[in-house]
This record gives sequence, structure tokens and C-alpha cells, in this order.
Amino acid sequence: MDKDLNKLLFERHSIRRYTDQEISPDTIKQILEAGLLAPSSKSARPWQFVVVEDKAMLQALSQCKPFGAKPLAGASLAIAICADPEKSDAWIEDCAVAATLIHVQAAALGVGSCWIQLRGRDNEAGEPAQDTVKSLLGIPDAMQVPVILSLGISAEQRKPVDPDKLMWEKVHIGAWTLGQE
Repeated sequence: MDKDLNKLLFERHSIRRYTDQEISPDTIKQILEAGLLAPSSKSARPWQFVVVEDKAMLQALSQCKPFGAKPLAGASLAIAICADPEKSDAWIEDCAVAATLIHVQAAALGVGSCWIQLRGRDNEAGEPAQDTVKSLLGIPDAMQVPVILSLGISAEQRKPVDPDKLMWEKVHIGAWTLGQE
């Protein structure tokens, strides 16, 4: 399912509902390769990925915070993006780039995905949501988990983004344009 990148970017959406159809091992491998190919500051590659396919664990992960984590319960798999802040001062950016490439590769292969923000989010007890995820998945305390991605075959149909709705007023050429926010 090879797609033109620009077309793919207009068609890709966050997918929160999935079918019961499994993702093939080859597809999962290609999705993970995209994350492993992600550029990182000074080639530090501070990220590591924890892949979860166990349905009971996906259900438990979906409770890591009160809002926004529910897609994990119905996903075929999740990928927790972890990083060691000691390996790079740009670990947050490095994780974001890896997660983005995973999203784009998944979409190119016909797999839906959704970014589940953990960094700066709390669980119902007011503790960091990432601590819940770290505890459930046995991730070392020194690691940070800014995001977990849900992935699965989409159970929803979304229209491509309308090119006329792009916010070109947010583009400044040469310097900031006065009067634009």
C-alpha cells in the first residue's frame, strides 16, 4: 500500500477505534523499523520501545490516566516510547520524531494509530501517568515515557483534510509578519 507522502499526510488521522483484526508480524516489524530509523540529536538514539500485544495489559494501560488513554483498550498493540534523559538533552524531541515516524509508517501500511500523551499528565490519584505505565511494563525508574501509541486496524472512516482549511496564516516567510499570531 505505497502512497505518495503528501497524500498520506492529508489522509492520516488519529484513530481511536479499532477492529479485532490482528496486525501481521511483518507489518509490526516495518512500523518498528520506522521508529528505529528516526533521526536523533547527535545520533544518541536515547529511545527504546516497549511493544505490548497482551489484551489484559492493553486494558490496564488504558486506565493510566482519566482522559485520552481509552483507545489502548481496543488496540491490537501499543508501543511505549521510552528514553533515557542521561543519553541526550533532546530526548523529548527525539521521542517525538520516532513517534511521528511510527505514525506515518503505520498509516502507509493501512494501520491506524493514536498518540496517548503521558508527559505532563496525571493518573486519577494525581500521580504522573507515566509512572503507572512504567510500573505496569517494568520500565526502569530512570527512563521517561512521554508517550504511548495505540495501533490497530481502523474501525472508523475519516475524510482527508480539506486543503482549503490549512492555516497558511501561520506561515511567516523571511521573518515574523506583524499582525499574525
